[in-house]
Amino acid sequence: MASHDASVRRFANNPILVPGQIQPSRPDFEVVGVFNPGAIRVDDETILLLRVAEAPLGVAADRVASPIYDPESDRVELRTWSRDTPGLKLDDSRLLVVGRDTFLTSISHFRRARSKDGLHFEVEARPVFSPQHALEAFGVEDPRITRIGDTFWLNYTAVSSAGIATGLASSRDLRHFERHGIIFSPPNRDVTIFPEQIQGRYWALHRPMPEDIGRPAIWLASSPDLKAWGEHRLLASARPGMWDDLKVGGGAVPFRVQVRGRPAWLAVYHGVTASPLTYSLGALLLDGEDPGHVLGRSREPILFPEAPYELKGFFANVVFTCGLVAERDLVRIYYGASDGVTCVADLSLERILAGLS
Repeated sequence: MASHDASVRRFANNPILVPGQIQPSRPDFEVVGVFNPGAIRVDDETILLLRVAEAPLGVAADRVASPIYDPESDRVELRTWSRDTPGLKLDDSRLLVVGRDTFLTSISHFRRARSKDGLHFEVEARPVFSPQHALEAFGVEDPRITRIGDTFWLNYTAVSSAGIATGLASSRDLRHFERHGIIFSPPNRDVTIFPEQIQGRYWALHRPMPEDIGRPAIWLASSPDLKAWGEHRLLASARPGMWDDLKVGGGAVPFRVQVRGRPAWLAVYHGVTASPLTYSLGALLLDGEDPGHVLGRSREPILFPEAPYELKGFFANVVFTCGLVAERDLVRIYYGASDGVTCVADLSLERILAGLS
C-alpha cells in the first residue's frame, strides 16, 4: 500500500470493486457505480452492503431517461424526455433537471459482498435490498450498518420526488430485512447510529439540508426506540478557511476509543471544500457519556482525493465513506471514489487522534 501521506495506506489493488465486475440486475441496465458501502465485521468475515447504481441501456441519442421505481407494477420503469425539452439541464452527471423538477440518471440498490481478509470480496449476483415503496422511487443509497446486540440496523437514504429522506430497516443476517419506515424526513441524509445506548437512549448523527438560510451541518439526535427521534442539537458546522469550508456530513458509524484513559467516540465524517469542489474525510472526537460535546476535530483531512481513481470519474474529486472496521490501532476505511468505485485505505488511530485540535 502507498500514499503521498505516510499515515494513509491505500490498498495497492485499489479500486477493489469497479462497475465492470458487477452483474446488472436486468439485461437492459448497466452498472455505472459500485461505491459507498456500509461495512461491518461478522465473525471471521467482513460484510459490505454495496451501493450499486444502474442506468438504462438503449436510450435513443436524442432522448434522456430517468429510471424510477413504480410501486404499482413493482418494477423500475423509464421516464424519458427529448434533449430539446424546454428547461432541461444536464449540468451534473448524476442529475436530470426539467424545469423545477429533478430526477436521477441512475437508480441504486444494495448488493452484499463477503471477504475473509477484508480486501478481496465476493459480490452476490442479485440485489439484497431494493426500492419497495413510493418514498424510495428514485432509489436507495448510502447504507450504514449499526450492530446493537444480535440485530443489525440499516439506515439508508431514500430518494423520491418527495425529497431525500432517511429510512430504517433491521436484520439478523444482513440478507432479510424488515423496514421500519422513514426516521428523518426530507431533506435529511448522512445518518449514523451509535452502536450502543448512552444514558438509556439511542443516538444518531444526521444532516439536515437547509435551502435558504444556513448550510448543511452535522446534528445530533436521540431516541428511545431507534424510530422516533428528538432532542436535536447542532454538533459541527463548516469551518471558513479550512478543508471543510462548504459543508459537512456524517460518514461511518462512530466507534469507541480511549483517550487519556477516558472513553470517547470517534466519528469519521466528510467535509467539502468549496474551491475546487472536493470531498474529503476527517474525524470528530465526542465525549463518551455526552456525544453532544465535541472534544476534538481534524485540523486537516485524514483522507483526501489524490489517487487517479479519486481525482477522475463519474463525479471527480470525491472520497466518501459509509463504513469502516476498527481494530486496535488499525482503522480500515471502505470508501467510494468519484461516485463510481469502491476502495480501501488503512489509517492509524493514533495518527488520527494526533491530528485533532
